[in-house]
Amino acid sequence: MANFIEVVDFKDPKLDIYARLTEAQLAQTPGPKHGLFIAESPKVIDRALAAGREPLSLLVERPWLEGMADTFAFIDAHWGPDVPVFVASPDQLCQLTGYRLHRGALAAMRRWPLPSVAEVTTHAKRIAVLENIVDHTNVGAIMRSAAALDVDAVLVTPSCADPLYRRAVRVSMGTVFQVPWTRIGGDDTHYWPWQGLKELHDLGFTTAAMALDDDSISLDELVRRLHLPMGAPDAVDRLALIFGTEGDGLSHHTIAQSDLTVRIPMSHGVDSLNVAASSAVAFYSTRVRQN
Repeated sequence: MANFIEVVDFKDPKLDIYARLTEAQLAQTPGPKHGLFIAESPKVIDRALAAGREPLSLLVERPWLEGMADTFAFIDAHWGPDVPVFVASPDQLCQLTGYRLHRGALAAMRRWPLPSVAEVTTHAKRIAVLENIVDHTNVGAIMRSAAALDVDAVLVTPSCADPLYRRAVRVSMGTVFQVPWTRIGGDDTHYWPWQGLKELHDLGFTTAAMALDDDSISLDELVRRLHLPMGAPDAVDRLALIFGTEGDGLSHHTIAQSDLTVRIPMSHGVDSLNVAASSAVAFYSTRVRQN
């Protein structure tokens, strides 16, 4: 039976996670389990739980309790009946968190140690690399597209926004718990692009910088190369699609050191697409096609 606790005192330290700690403070919460993150909405929470993410507590609007009965039963079965479920009215939660929840539930969950690049790409044929993308909405949207379009793994560079920030997790619809991902180079901001690109080359990936450049090939040409017989000139086997930050795009070093530069042809004077849109186009175009 879930451990339901009615919210009475907004100053309860156990509610700091939801009301008074910033995202950065949550990520750096001391302890043996690598910090915390917030999952928002029953669907996102369920996907996190299904992926084995450990709940510390939940904060739920009273009208959503009945609909989340299966979630509470899953938590009881896997983590025991003592996980606190703080319960409040929608107005109370709005006062506590400072915003109105769209889907009635938050969960504080423990982060996990990220795997190495080699581990996350062991069987990968097609991966995405996110270079210094700072908008959490874009990171979440790219994760969602990657899951929907069968991208095998996602790598984020040391200066890229955190895929486990609440907004990124929410926009991803919880797919951040389904797509294998890690941070290439960890927190070493000097690792990318020089050492990072070398690591990808050593793992057998053809690196494709998505950028408008005079020496670029079209996305259609990349797709043609993906479908060439192995051993044929220009054939691409393992592909790493690299996407750059909003506004400036990829760094000159990344473009110069990548095997290919690839453009999405544009019409009507449009010079580029938002990075979330361009990634979806690239993922769809390069997908493994079923006969």
